[in-house]
Amino acid sequence: MRLTGEISSEDEEEKEERVDSHVCPSSLHVDDKVVVGYALTSKKKKSFLRPKLEGLARNKGILFVAIDISRPLADQGPFDVVLHKISGKEWFKIIEGYQRQHPEVAVVDPPDAIEHLRDRQSMLQDVADLNMHDCYGTVGVPKQLVIREDSQSIPCEVAEAGLSLPLVAKPLVVDGSPKSHELFLAYDRYSLAELEPPLVLQEFVNHGGVLFKVYIIGDFIKVVRRFSLPNISRRKLSKVTGVFPFPRVSSAASSAEDADLDPGVTELPPRPLLEKLAKELRHRLGLQLFNIDMIREQVNRDMYFVIDINYFPGKY
Repeated sequence: MRLTGEISSEDEEEKEERVDSHVCPSSLHVDDKVVVGYALTSKKKKSFLRPKLEGLARNKGILFVAIDISRPLADQGPFDVVLHKISGKEWFKIIEGYQRQHPEVAVVDPPDAIEHLRDRQSMLQDVADLNMHDCYGTVGVPKQLVIREDSQSIPCEVAEAGLSLPLVAKPLVVDGSPKSHELFLAYDRYSLAELEPPLVLQEFVNHGGVLFKVYIIGDFIKVVRRFSLPNISRRKLSKVTGVFPFPRVSSAASSAEDADLDPGVTELPPRPLLEKLAKELRHRLGLQLFNIDMIREQVNRDMYFVIDINYFPGKY
């Protein structure tokens, strides 16, 4: 997403990389080992497959083996698990064919399930459909509006939809590229015409400046705190106009784990609530390896909002 007048493209984050396996296929027949074949971009491999992780995995009987995407996948292995994060229809077709031929191999995760998260409207619809409410709290999504074309019509569409300012603007399509993570905060309705569709507009929810990143790997859940945008007062909203870009405030560099903050802000969501949410989303999304970005409403402390879902995120 770009402000109108800037150039935008749909290039991928980086080209798919050919990775040579340094393990002879015949050496993979080890009874006491779990062999994980991986196909990752160079950037993902660098951030995820670190020497410390490989060493820990070996001690647990897990062997990571690089998949050479220039060779037929059926000629490699055998694998117990295939772990991948490479985009593109050709690769997805290869993985789907491999799944049919090797149903005994766990593929993390199915391409059609990953594709579902490429659209920010469909990804959050699963959360909205849960209608999740119990004694531990309520989980929903911020009120939002999808704009697919015609930036000049955005102010009118926002008014008709009854969305309240300020609004967070996000690209509709998530393709792993830096552009798909560009975020803007709009303080007035008419400045929204400066944005370039397709995009999603979400009502900004005051949440104390702290976001919870909930990492899910099968039944395992880990929650970390990240700094987020501070609350926006009515006074500021009345004085500020325009659309402003803001950084990826939930990145690992903005950890709030050791910050001296109000305990009411940093208190983690109830564990039973997270376990129920993770279980429901695993079932609905068909994914085992993903994270959700969650915030707690500042006024109603029992109200939580899921604002984003990411497959195989950068930091686990």
